[in-house]
Amino acid sequence: MSGALLRNLVLAALTGGVVLTDQLTKLHIMQTMRLHESIPVIPNLFSLTYIRNPGAAFGLLAGSSNAFRMVFFGLTSLFALVLLGSILYRMPEQEWMGRLSVSSILGGAVGNLIDRMRYGEVIDFLDVYVNDYHWPAFNVADSAITVGVVFLVIHFMFEKKDVPPVMPEHHSVQPPRT
Repeated sequence: MSGALLRNLVLAALTGGVVLTDQLTKLHIMQTMRLHESIPVIPNLFSLTYIRNPGAAFGLLAGSSNAFRMVFFGLTSLFALVLLGSILYRMPEQEWMGRLSVSSILGGAVGNLIDRMRYGEVIDFLDVYVNDYHWPAFNVADSAITVGVVFLVIHFMFEKKDVPPVMPEHHSVQPPRT
């Protein structure tokens, strides 16, 4: 097996693993909990709370009509998937951290798109809070997207660019005047 094929299989496994883990955890939550039920895991810090989010991150557009949300999120998700696929395809093979990051983001985007297509909303269940302050609930796909974006930013911040050597300025020599 060639090195390039093996690397691409690892990227596909990461993307598929994110999608599979995301969908299995959501299925488990839907089968074992009632909507809005909350199970404290670490008191005053973390609970499993079954929520359905019809909007985007932080509930944006949640009040919009279902038809608008389906078209809007469907089109933006497809655009994002094409963009991520294009970035992954064009990213040089030696940029391993960048490629892993994009694969993680891609897996998260697919996981949430599956929810939108199946249910018209996204299943969230990870609830982080301190006393009465709650971070918006999220899921495995959201986590993969966030971690992928953080590592992609780090990758681009510290990416070594091959800078062509600076060529000395060429000055034409004028013959002396006589």
